[in-house]
Amino acid sequence: MSDFLTEDTKAIILLCSVLGKDQPEKSLSLSEYASLVSWLVGKEMCPGDLLQKENISEAALGSGIDKDRLESLLGRGVLLGFAVEEWHRNGIWIISQSDTDYPERYKRCLKDKAPPVLFGAGDRSLLKGGGLCIVGSRNVDQEGEAFTRQVAGLCAYNQMPVVSGGARGVDQISMMSALEAGGVTIGVLADNLLVKSVERGARHAIAEGRLLLVSPYHPTAGFSVGTAMGRNKLIYAMADYGLVVSAEHKKGGTWAGAEEVLKRGIPVPVFVRVGKNTSLGNNKLLELGAIPWPDAIDRNSFKQHLFELTTQAREKQNEIKENLSLFDFQSTHEPKRIEEQQPVNEPSSTEVPVDKPENTARECPSSISQPDLPIFSNQPDNIAQTLAVKKKRIKTRKTKDSTKS
Repeated sequence: MSDFLTEDTKAIILLCSVLGKDQPEKSLSLSEYASLVSWLVGKEMCPGDLLQKENISEAALGSGIDKDRLESLLGRGVLLGFAVEEWHRNGIWIISQSDTDYPERYKRCLKDKAPPVLFGAGDRSLLKGGGLCIVGSRNVDQEGEAFTRQVAGLCAYNQMPVVSGGARGVDQISMMSALEAGGVTIGVLADNLLVKSVERGARHAIAEGRLLLVSPYHPTAGFSVGTAMGRNKLIYAMADYGLVVSAEHKKGGTWAGAEEVLKRGIPVPVFVRVGKNTSLGNNKLLELGAIPWPDAIDRNSFKQHLFELTTQAREKQNEIKENLSLFDFQSTHEPKRIEEQQPVNEPSSTEVPVDKPENTARECPSSISQPDLPIFSNQPDNIAQTLAVKKKRIKTRKTKDSTKS
């Protein structure tokens, strides 16, 4: 694939990427870029059209982004040229959402949360993704480490990529174990792409086409909690399945990433290691909808087993949702009890004239089980028959009313 940058990609990099330490204007956030793209689509324009200065004023007005800021970001063409030259010299390539090899999984799963730009090192054909995402705590015990190595080996045997984040602990163990077993690994990094891509072990695997390192952040960006949290969903979205080896309850990036996927509907099934010695966080993820990893699994039917477990879990969740929906329907549509009418010989605290009966039909909810309410007429015979009162009492009452009037 060519390293040539299209006009659209140039514009997107200028708008969304950091190109130097002394950058005067802040790059566009995901939400700001989404707003700008929405305006471009409405005008049947492309990001590359913004390289023409006459289009910037209208774009600023339509997207709500300051005009001077857009001009400043898009005017960094010389800086971009130097940066691209340096990146290519170090084996780093750049793609944007406008490029054909941008991961389709990100567009489908993340939609407007997909990163506008990706930096990478390795075979770009691996961006098609798939396989199993393996994540976990930095400080993993021996049992968790052995489990991680075993699962990574299963993936390699079944020619399934292992996707992880490259951090110390479970991430690095899973990636190195898959490579050692002859498998393929995709690392979605939060920092130091350039440094990690030239490490000896990584360099050989990249040359063999078995390792892809990719990041939405500048190749020399340092680590921060924000960048780590931001890339978590990218790890899951690159894979067919996710597996949490160990997670601390409501602490750390592993928990936050899994919780985000489970709660926000990112369409990637999440498995979790279970057992006597697993953490509280693992058990809590089960309550959020994670799938227990099986105690035993045949390596020759590994893919099929994961597919079947996922299907069973989804069917169970759908059944629970249907039952909850039925319960909600019954509770919200249950007819109210109609209070028994007081006998005529007992005084009522609030008298309602019989010739002007109170219409209680509006107070009763519509329901398939709602009893038919009596329909009153203006004739005393019908009223008396309906209310089981003596016609004489009604006539007397009406006579008294007539006398008063």
